[in-house]
Amino acid sequence: MRILVLGFTGYLGTHVVEGLRALPGALVLGAGRAPTADHAVDLATVRPAELAKTLASAAPDTVVNCAGATGGDPVTLAEVNARGPAVLCAALREAAPGARLVHLGSAAEYGPGVPDVRVTESAATRPLAPYGATKLAGTVAVTTSGLDAVVLRVGNPVGPGAPPTSLPGRIATLLRTAGPGPEAVVPLGALSAYRDFVDVRDVTRAVVLAATAPGPLPPVLNIAGGRAVPVREVVRCLADKAGFRGRIMENATGPSASAGAGGSTGRGAGAVGAAHAAGSVRSADVSWQCSDITAAETALGWRPAHTLDDALTALWESGGAAGERGAAGERDGAAEHRTVGGRDGVGERGGGEKGVRTP
Repeated sequence: MRILVLGFTGYLGTHVVEGLRALPGALVLGAGRAPTADHAVDLATVRPAELAKTLASAAPDTVVNCAGATGGDPVTLAEVNARGPAVLCAALREAAPGARLVHLGSAAEYGPGVPDVRVTESAATRPLAPYGATKLAGTVAVTTSGLDAVVLRVGNPVGPGAPPTSLPGRIATLLRTAGPGPEAVVPLGALSAYRDFVDVRDVTRAVVLAATAPGPLPPVLNIAGGRAVPVREVVRCLADKAGFRGRIMENATGPSASAGAGGSTGRGAGAVGAAHAAGSVRSADVSWQCSDITAAETALGWRPAHTLDDALTALWESGGAAGERGAAGERDGAAEHRTVGGRDGVGERGGGEKGVRTP
């Protein structure tokens, strides 16, 4: 079985490649902008005919698209998240119409959730920010392509190697920088938002199942934890794992607290630059997110195997080295969310973080 993975060097892509390579008889090829790619592909600029030639050369039985952008200006987001999947589908129809396409979408496509309600795949999509809107456009391109395709709408991925552009990765970075001493202060924004976290290892397992499942699959499947968790709980849990004895200042104000994950990085000895990061540009202004994962269990036999505590433990013990690799360019297939202006926790202001793309 020949499997081509686009965006293979990012956070999710790295884990996905590892999981796919464990399949007996699988030949996993990487496509992207990284110099280590088996096939050079930039979905933001490649023409359909050119990509079709690449696909014909790769001759994949399955294509997994982990490529995308989580930050940057709307043009960058549209080029990678909307144009990219559309070009990929056009090229697949020409060069490999029988291949299965597994595309990583984002729960940010749903937009605002209703407290105490798990959103199903048939729910209305009302994204509030460019990230969610462009990811939704990519999903529409895939689901209307006529290909053997499935979109996995991923929640907030967390686990070993989570990059500092993600909420848990950012908090872990801040705690490491602050140190465990009683004089340490970590100023954060509001932590009242609820997020649906899913271990990256469970996301990988869902991709493997989707890539190898016999017969057609539903067009969209939610891949998440199926539980809304207060951001405050994530902060508390990571602080415990860090042995943090200092002070966490919620709703902090001032220059330190206004620096978001994509803003200035001024961090003093004791006062770490703000997190304001309850998520990311991926779901600005969304205070509640929770996905119904029943359909994934029915179609794939998939349910999360790792608890949030498992994921946060693995994140802390991974020490951030893998996270730095993922931060070099990762779309996270995911709806990990940093809201604008710190209204929803530890995140950057509305302009977003520096363009973060999967190489």
